[in-house]
Amino acid sequence: MALATALILASLGMGASQAGDNHDHDRARRALEAGEILPLRTILERVERDHPGRVMEVELELKDAGWRYEIKLLRGDGALIKLKIDARDGTVLGIKEKNDKSIPLEKGR
Repeated sequence: MALATALILASLGMGASQAGDNHDHDRARRALEAGEILPLRTILERVERDHPGRVMEVELELKDAGWRYEIKLLRGDGALIKLKIDARDGTVLGIKEKNDKSIPLEKGR
């Protein structure tokens, strides 16, 4: 989980010298402080519980529909998957394997 935390901090612009990166980091921090998004720790706990594997990369992006976590995960069978998660409530919005095949979500998830 420490690796994933480091990756999210890097993706949010921690220590970055570019003004755009710092602005993104500030926006994400404000969203967290305002309760608009769940903390990364909460998201990763759910991912680890429901999708066993090793977290390879984490991104937090603001899309038209709201904040989204995108998490790349290496499963035990060697498959690389990308999870798209609503940062507001932790709902898994989509799962894609590296070969771009979408994996259907079960109802209630």
